[in-house]
Amino acid sequence: MQHQASQPHPASTASTGQIAVELGPVQETLLIPLLGRARLSQQQPSLIQDPKALEIVSRLNYDFSKWEKSKSLWGATLRTRMIDEDVQDFLRQHPDGTVIEIGCGLNTRFERLDNGQLRWFDLDLPDTIALRRQFFQDGDRRQMIAASVLETDWMETVAATGGPWCFISEAVLIYLQAEQAQQAVTQIAQRFPGAWFLLDTTAKAMVETQDKHDAMRHLPPESWFRWACDDPKLIEQWAVGLELVRSRTLLEASPDLLRHAPFPTNLLMRFAPWLLQKKVAGYRLNCFKISRQRAKD
Repeated sequence: MQHQASQPHPASTASTGQIAVELGPVQETLLIPLLGRARLSQQQPSLIQDPKALEIVSRLNYDFSKWEKSKSLWGATLRTRMIDEDVQDFLRQHPDGTVIEIGCGLNTRFERLDNGQLRWFDLDLPDTIALRRQFFQDGDRRQMIAASVLETDWMETVAATGGPWCFISEAVLIYLQAEQAQQAVTQIAQRFPGAWFLLDTTAKAMVETQDKHDAMRHLPPESWFRWACDDPKLIEQWAVGLELVRSRTLLEASPDLLRHAPFPTNLLMRFAPWLLQKKVAGYRLNCFKISRQRAKD
């Protein structure tokens, strides 16, 4: 997770053999999608199979009980799988392309999508990468980078692959201030012509009601979403050549994914979809493409 705040400090717990993690409040959010992938791997393996997430959850000395009954675990996992499909679209067109996961946290997307040809970078803040190295290793085509998305030095390493590039920001930029989110998007758009940029956005109404969110309400306000975006189309104004090519709500996932919806979401989808659509309309998954003509200030 790419947050400008206190970071996790991993340490081995000798008495239990587990890994103890001291988390700043904003960093705890990276554990929500991790738990979602682990639990849904057990409950709905046709939606996702993530043995690595199961392993990590079992090895972390952390109390996950506050989220065990959260419906957001399914939503977070659905989001992950929708982004997986977008990355697979990119890889079908560019099988030897480069994928950069911004604020990777403890994600396992490489394990699910590796086609044997791609290059992959996992980018996150230094202490998060230190935690990540407890479970993952660099390889010939995969590299972890300890840096903030707001920095620029890491871009040289990524640019050296020659592209094409696909950047992923899954539940990352939404935790930054608006001006920081704009800075991150603009820097990438200016440096990587021709790239894809997959990022999610949350509307103002969603940002203002996190005290009612079934996962976020268990965390202190300093860890909540900060950047609100009611219209992802406006992001095009941040850089020349930045184009929104697709924007979806979770309900616009493929039928194969939506058939796993839990109760009562499954009933609402069938009998009152307009009510559900209103509820989820503020959260969108967006695919931007950057023109090959280099963006300018």
